[in-house]
Amino acid sequence: MSKRDELIAKYASDLTEKCKMQPDMALLTKVTIGCGPSIYNADSSTVAGSDPAELETVRKNFLMKKLGLEDSPKLIEAINAVIDTYGRSERSKYRAVVYYMLVKHFGKESVYG
Repeated sequence: MSKRDELIAKYASDLTEKCKMQPDMALLTKVTIGCGPSIYNADSSTVAGSDPAELETVRKNFLMKKLGLEDSPKLIEAINAVIDTYGRSERSKYRAVVYYMLVKHFGKESVYG
């Protein structure tokens, strides 16, 4: 099993156990690949849910640039909803899991089609 496959299995486990969602493995794999090399770095592989600058980066670079969403208060609301689902007290919120849940939230699976 490759390092990426191990990480995808870990992300699927988080979605199932912590977020109570049944992951679409094909989509999760595409979202993980879309994260690029950041998934292998301890700092960039996670999202700091309490850091406003980090949430702003997710809003601008992922939701607006990658998913092509218009800027609105709904973007930050969605990020906060995803972080609440993951668990605010959960220390390691994996970027790929957060991005996956945002893709599902906005129905943007076609971006990874």
